[in-house]
Amino acid sequence: MISLAIILEALAGAGLAKLGAGIGAGIAAIGAGIGIGRIGGSAMDAIARQPESVGDIRSNMIVAAALIEGVAFFALVVSFLILFV
Repeated sequence: MISLAIILEALAGAGLAKLGAGIGAGIAAIGAGIGIGRIGGSAMDAIARQPESVGDIRSNMIVAAALIEGVAFFALVVSFLILFV
């Protein structure tokens, strides 16, 4: 009986690297979109509850969104490195 390790070793090449890079880039983009959407929704809820603290909430929201974008960009770079290296 052929084991899974032998099949994966035979298929290991550019095809699986491209598949993995595509899946990784897609997951990174989806995760970043979900994260930023949740930040925006939570910020709107917080602004509705306390309108006097709009400036603080907005600045914290921008910092958090920038951090999420940085992580997503890092994941995309790693995916492209897997694809081309």
